[in-house]
Amino acid sequence: MIVVSVVVPAFNEERLLAGSLAATGDAMRAFEEAGWTTELIVCDNNSTDRTAEIAREAGATVVFEPVNQIARARNAGAARASGDWLVFVDADSYPSLDLFREMVAQVQAGLALAGGATVDFETDDAMARWWIAAWNFASRHARFAAGSFVFCEAAAFRELGGFSQDLYAAEEVDLFRRLKRLARRRGRDIVILHRHPLRTSGRKAKLYTKREFFWFLLKTLLAGGRNLRSRASCYAWYDGRR
Repeated sequence: MIVVSVVVPAFNEERLLAGSLAATGDAMRAFEEAGWTTELIVCDNNSTDRTAEIAREAGATVVFEPVNQIARARNAGAARASGDWLVFVDADSYPSLDLFREMVAQVQAGLALAGGATVDFETDDAMARWWIAAWNFASRHARFAAGSFVFCEAAAFRELGGFSQDLYAAEEVDLFRRLKRLARRRGRDIVILHRHPLRTSGRKAKLYTKREFFWFLLKTLLAGGRNLRSRASCYAWYDGRR
């Protein structure tokens, strides 16, 4: 019998966490339909609000990670997990039953080592939607997953050491670079699901200006990604704006 562990990293997510966990719980019925055993783990990443309380009310196992970093939060949740497969869902995202059913089909087919999904960003901002469309195109063709939804064989995740804790952003891109190499060696696949995109919050498009996004992207390009190793440089993930 397959065991699936769903891991949700959460930092000060009291506004959106309940809705996200409700959607995730409904979507997890896809695993139960397949006869799999499930567990839901929320990593409270040093929150100062009701994040942990809301997670417990939703029936999740709560683990605590004191260092405020997305990679560490995901790794801490994974360290507690007992599943054969790990599924990472961000606390401002809303996976559907159909998306998880599509994942089940890939796992049952036996070729997928890991994967993700295209993203449906909740925003009417034309530029933000253009960027998401560009990301989805690149994601499908280069087989890099957005961190908001990642599934991975647990043994492979642990063999590779999980998400890099040297990075404060783009840690999912780094992980999938390593996963693709491992998949090639083992004759396995990396898949990006696209029939049922992950619905995720568009709050960053409201909380940060286009100028802020532009300068972050420019600095990343000019620095060759070295700024991704700085928490201060990756402020959009860590400054607490919600």
